[in-house]
Amino acid sequence: MKLELRGITKRFGSFAANEDVHLTVESGRVHTLLGENGAGKSTLMNVLFGLYEPTEGEILLDGRPVRFSGPGEAMRAGIGMVHQHFMLVPVFTVAENVALGDESTRAAGVLDLEQTGRRIREISDQYGFHVDPDAVVEDLPVGVQQRVEIIKALVRDARILILDEPTAVLTPQETDELLDIIRQLRADGTAVVFISHKLREVKAISDDITVLRRGRVVGTADPSASAAELAALMVGRDVALHREKAEPRLGEETFRVEHLTVVGPTGQVLVDDVSFGIRQGEVLAVAGVQGNGQTELIEAIMGLQAKATGSVRLDGEELLGRSTRRIIRAGVGYVPEDRSTDGLVGSFSVAENMVLNRYDTAPAGSALQMRPSAVRALAEQRVAEFDVRTQGVDVPVGTLSGGNQQKVVMARELVDGLRLFIASQPTRGVDVGSIEFLHDRIVAERDAGTPVLIVSTELDEVMELADRIAVMYHGRIVDIVPGDASRDRLGLLMAGQTAQDTDQEGPRA
Repeated sequence: MKLELRGITKRFGSFAANEDVHLTVESGRVHTLLGENGAGKSTLMNVLFGLYEPTEGEILLDGRPVRFSGPGEAMRAGIGMVHQHFMLVPVFTVAENVALGDESTRAAGVLDLEQTGRRIREISDQYGFHVDPDAVVEDLPVGVQQRVEIIKALVRDARILILDEPTAVLTPQETDELLDIIRQLRADGTAVVFISHKLREVKAISDDITVLRRGRVVGTADPSASAAELAALMVGRDVALHREKAEPRLGEETFRVEHLTVVGPTGQVLVDDVSFGIRQGEVLAVAGVQGNGQTELIEAIMGLQAKATGSVRLDGEELLGRSTRRIIRAGVGYVPEDRSTDGLVGSFSVAENMVLNRYDTAPAGSALQMRPSAVRALAEQRVAEFDVRTQGVDVPVGTLSGGNQQKVVMARELVDGLRLFIASQPTRGVDVGSIEFLHDRIVAERDAGTPVLIVSTELDEVMELADRIAVMYHGRIVDIVPGDASRDRLGLLMAGQTAQDTDQEGPRA
């Protein structure tokens, strides 16, 4: 089956998410859509899958124009899509999830789950998926849940399979297994559209590469192109993908977490007896697949979890039980996981967002009033220092790009005199060029002697920044390893294997 997109444009009001996009996908080939977050990759595929109506342009299958009013029509035409966030019902079995939306029924309207189960076993055996049709989805590892999504598409005879950021929640080993599955699908004649911003995987699996930037096709590339060449296409300029950092000049251990436990609203233990310390001039990065307690760990440290026990001490002072305001005033810089929800007020100006947590202290103001002229001067200085691309400090911060919004948060939090710097997902949704800049600022803070705690689901980022890496799985730290630990070892730890399982020494708190 041959797929052609001709002149696809998708507008939301005056904003063009895609503009005049041309793309051809052939059977038995992996065609990668490469681009940073916000480049328009997912929007384009949602148009193809019938979730959005194109504003302009046409879609052709084997030379015939088609138009889909919804995903059901796209699936009947042989197109399947595995979304970045899985579309599965956790309490249903694999067979029940596969049957949803494509119900083969017996008499009296009863679902024929036996027939669905047989088909699942056939596909599972063909591709080595090892998926039990009777297993409940919420009991399956993330990598197996993704295979269920692929099975859903193959059961419906998909000949074009769209994979939207398919490795975002996988360990390195699960990623390798997925790439092997994609190679099998390609050998079987399936056309695969692989959406990603991860250059390592793009080079490993692609036959064709189309690069999107700001909704437009800016070029095509051969998989043999270097990572630097691909990054330059994505960003529009040369980018240093790796930075050299000096050996850490370690000082005293001034930050210490002991036996920290967080219990959720339903009684589930989200952080389970976690202990670690960070020395001055050191970056400790917390790695793990999203959802293994990293978010709750940072929220507990910052006073944002109600049911937290244990101890969190900074320079000997107990922080646990204090308000977030008092923790920040103790000298903690904090970049939250979700900048739009927890880090910024979109309708406030850039200048106002620069002083959100220090508007009543010098130089921004006092307990009695804020000083607008001082706030503006401070904001202009920080905008210049952090290269924030904005029309001025008075514009609403919500009008800035994601990367520039993140720079505003970092500029606000990386102030002089920090005693601890914490950043959760510090470059999520940020382009390659801004990542380079933000990484430099984090390392500079470490080199100034500040203890730094980073949480990231991007393994490349963890390995780039960390002096030591703490790996979390199901709320526990399974090991703390050197920053130069191998990807294979980190992947095994992220999958829950203990230090003893990997024939290494035990956790070092």
